[in-house]
Amino acid sequence: MIFIAGATGFVGRHILDALQRERAAVRCLVRDENKADWVRSLGFEAVQGDITDADSLHGALDGAETIVHLVGIIEENAKSTFESVHVQGTRNLVNESVSIGVKRIFYQSALGADIQSPFAYLKTKAEAEKIVVSSDIPYTIFKPSLIVGKGDGFTERMRKLISAGPVVPVPGSGLARFQPLYIRDWLECFRLALIHGVSGNRIYEFGGPEQLTYNEILKEIMDVLEIKKPVIHIPMGVVRLSLPFMGAVRSVASALGREIPPVTDELLSLLGMDNVCDKDSIRKHFGFTPIRFKEALREFLQVSP
Repeated sequence: MIFIAGATGFVGRHILDALQRERAAVRCLVRDENKADWVRSLGFEAVQGDITDADSLHGALDGAETIVHLVGIIEENAKSTFESVHVQGTRNLVNESVSIGVKRIFYQSALGADIQSPFAYLKTKAEAEKIVVSSDIPYTIFKPSLIVGKGDGFTERMRKLISAGPVVPVPGSGLARFQPLYIRDWLECFRLALIHGVSGNRIYEFGGPEQLTYNEILKEIMDVLEIKKPVIHIPMGVVRLSLPFMGAVRSVASALGREIPPVTDELLSLLGMDNVCDKDSIRKHFGFTPIRFKEALREFLQVSP
């Protein structure tokens, strides 16, 4: 049986769709009954719990042979911090996995995760990797660049930004490079690495077939959506000065029927740094070539070429 933590998130929902076609035996960890009902409607088991609460995991994993750990956050709040979710949550899940004799664990990390990183998101992702690796459970760790597809947070943020006003603001130069990977291709990597089994402990760094700047990604999204608006670049220092007032700005925008995506200092920093690897990484690791970003956009944004 496969046990999934994070099954109702963006990647998790797509995994469940794929596993439903495979008729796999799956149990999902969910935090509330509404999500549990949705999981059960797909034909899977659901158990309530939270990886940040070790007690809630006792017995939840019983009978599982493979653990799929997808839980992660991109911004902190009063209840969930990078430390509590990525580090302590992973430790709780791994400890419970060890106690029941799990045979394999999959962990979704991130390209750029590094113990020495000045960014808490990337540092805690690397700390979680270390916990998984040191568990003595056979492991597979994915470190992808930007994953895009129906329901992904990044593209949704970009759409909201594009729709929010008469111009499209870009923090900084917009020259940082990313390697967008379509969720369908990520799933094929997952299928090859986990469902069909790759022996040995493996850590994969990979991304899509193109290294695109933020500006290029924005242009391709606007092209596919057939939206033409001026793009203005705002100095990063000015954007940071406005952060204390963003709550009020978002409230006013909401009252006017517009939605401005949330932004934090760490998110701004991550948007300003490259997040790329070998453009041929998926072919080398998994033997196929993923589709290009604009082709993916045309599929999941449901806009004809």
